[in-house]
Amino acid sequence: MTSPLYIDVHIVQTVPPANMNRDDQGAPKEAVFGGVRRSRVSSQAWKHATRRDFDGRLPEPERASRTKRIIAELADRIDSSSNVGHEQAERIATVLLAQLGISKGKKAGDTAYLLFYGHAQLDEVAALVHGREEELASLDDAKMAEEVKELPVAEKFQSGHPVAVALFGRMVADIPKLNVDAAVQVAHALSTHEVHLEFDYFTAVDDKNPKEETGAAHIDSVGFNSATLYRYATVGFHQLAANLGGDADAALDAVEQFVLSFTRSAPTGYQNSFAHRTLPSVVAVVVRGDQPVNLVSAFEDPVPSEAGIQAVSARRLADEHSTALAMWGDKPLYTAVSHTYTDDASRARTQEAAQALTRAFGESQPMADLLAGLRKRLAQTTSTEEK
Repeated sequence: MTSPLYIDVHIVQTVPPANMNRDDQGAPKEAVFGGVRRSRVSSQAWKHATRRDFDGRLPEPERASRTKRIIAELADRIDSSSNVGHEQAERIATVLLAQLGISKGKKAGDTAYLLFYGHAQLDEVAALVHGREEELASLDDAKMAEEVKELPVAEKFQSGHPVAVALFGRMVADIPKLNVDAAVQVAHALSTHEVHLEFDYFTAVDDKNPKEETGAAHIDSVGFNSATLYRYATVGFHQLAANLGGDADAALDAVEQFVLSFTRSAPTGYQNSFAHRTLPSVVAVVVRGDQPVNLVSAFEDPVPSEAGIQAVSARRLADEHSTALAMWGDKPLYTAVSHTYTDDASRARTQEAAQALTRAFGESQPMADLLAGLRKRLAQTTSTEEK
């Protein structure tokens, strides 16, 4: 497909005291928005959490890794299928990957930057020299380089991309032929309200202290905050399908896996200390044929804390979507929502949130139904276009 097709994902999620993504001072990341300080979780942190989540559901060959130690990873594959030993396997791996022109890192065996690759792609590079390992190991580096210079090493990284690379792309500044345009954009998560940094002063007791030795063996503090976050991501389906070699079914699978993992994942900073894992109260998807639309402007005026933040944030999100559609005359191709609010007249804020979400996105449905409906609508849209 060639026409633009975007899947916007809007999430409202409340997180208890946490420090899931810290800055260079060890405090939770923050940002000023609408004139007040907000809790912030970087897009990189949530992309990493999302990728780790769906990678865990994939078989090993379909996974991806990002590392400076790709030479060692390739050497392990060569070593496991031959009798040349790890040292010689590393020589072969170094010469093979030298074709890519990747700059060397400060540490021996490292590249200068992280390289994002599919496990199957690296398996294919190793297969290029299968059966020739001992022959190549007997040569000096110059002769080995001459011997393998015609092997299609770079080509193995230019096709057959795993889901993670197809979604998040790959940037290699000095080797444009290895670049893959990202199909996903993820915004920094922001609290819908003002936050204040707090500190947890804690102590650790030595269990083996004699009775006469009182006091703590360790004293420290850690910064934290709690927040209702607005999270947003968008998937360019046209770009995703192109990255997957035009395989529409693979792209549909990838969208489903991404939306589920983006919804359920969370960065793990200080997770053992705060146990901050929660699930969203609102997940809304909007399929558009024009452009992605981030609805963070709903919270430029911060939600006042005395009003109860979560339900008001949900209503604000729904109202912003409805207002934007009315203003610009947009008509999304598809909308759907899953949320936790009920139309309970005894709880005014909850009722208002439920009604606003229904007006904006339709009736709430279980997450599994939302994903199935999204897949069906995308399949219909793409098949119609192909005809």
